[in-house]
Amino acid sequence: MNSEPPGFELVFDADGNASLLLTGDWVEGQKPAAFAILRSDLYSSSTHQLVLDSSRLGSWDSTLMAFLLQCHNYCQDEDIDFQATDLPTGADKLLAVATAVRAHIPPQEPSKPWLSAFNPARLAKEAVDNLSESLGFIGEVAIALTKLVAGKSNTRMVDFKNFCYQAGPEAFGIISLTSILVGMILAYLGAVQLLQFGAEIYVADLVVIGTLREMGALMTAIVMAGRTGAAYAAQLGTMQTNEEIDAITTMGISPIEFLVVPRMLALVAMMPLLTIYADLLGIVGGGIVAGGMGITPLQYINQGETALQFSHFFIGLIKSVIFAVLIAVAGCRSGINSGRSSAAVGQAATEAVVTAIVYLIIADAAINILFQQIGI
Repeated sequence: MNSEPPGFELVFDADGNASLLLTGDWVEGQKPAAFAILRSDLYSSSTHQLVLDSSRLGSWDSTLMAFLLQCHNYCQDEDIDFQATDLPTGADKLLAVATAVRAHIPPQEPSKPWLSAFNPARLAKEAVDNLSESLGFIGEVAIALTKLVAGKSNTRMVDFKNFCYQAGPEAFGIISLTSILVGMILAYLGAVQLLQFGAEIYVADLVVIGTLREMGALMTAIVMAGRTGAAYAAQLGTMQTNEEIDAITTMGISPIEFLVVPRMLALVAMMPLLTIYADLLGIVGGGIVAGGMGITPLQYINQGETALQFSHFFIGLIKSVIFAVLIAVAGCRSGINSGRSSAAVGQAATEAVVTAIVYLIIADAAINILFQQIGI
């Protein structure tokens, strides 16, 4: 038996009401009638009522229900009275179930003028909120560390070891590249000026002091903020999306103790080692540039020894520990407070990197001013 193609006829009466006559077999495999045609006819007619007539309807399946749902939604949006009382047995119940709840339309935030981004009151409020949230998070971390010292924490040593490996040996490649290049850049910038006075030998002093006190710790911290800080935020944000953090909390385990503390301790343990490694490679990078200026390796080493002091090395290590804490706090806080969507996880990772870099710059400036005032 051949199937009749599905179709419809739209008939208007004298009062302007419309009757929709369904014809043919509305089954899978048949090309259904285009709803856009019906929508165009209804829009041009300005009718207020649409009555369904299924007297010539043949076989039907979900193809018919999809078409009827489009009709219902359009009539609902255009305030047209849709009467579907003449449907076959079962189809009326399916349509009633499909239209029992109105489709959810997520609210759209009203567009804000671009000048609102520079509203001092709003910026001050956001700064205060972020500061209070950060202080609260730091307080929770401090409590968790106190419990760890007292032996009452849920922190696992195996997690600490895994995060040490992720933050340490796995970062050697990128740290090696950036450290050598930064040492070369630092030496080149100094050489441009020192060559004018015939004092190119002091490039070694510039590289050693600049790398040990400043560039070694800072560049390592910036790389780790983009690498490890973002990873912490993405890991915890994904756990928040999958409701794993809620499950941990339900079991009576503190997420700060179980998730944040091992990550923070691992970064604090690895950052000084990475900084020492970066210092060595930065000095080697400066030596490569010095060799291009006619300075022999022996001259470079001898001159660098005169500038090498324990205070410079100590300042770099102090900075590395502080930077590690700031990176871990920024990354873990953004991840713990992340939303429950993929977009929120990406936003948390971005926020972690930006916040960590701002923390690093502010802390670096404060530490330099402090040590300058005390004469170190």
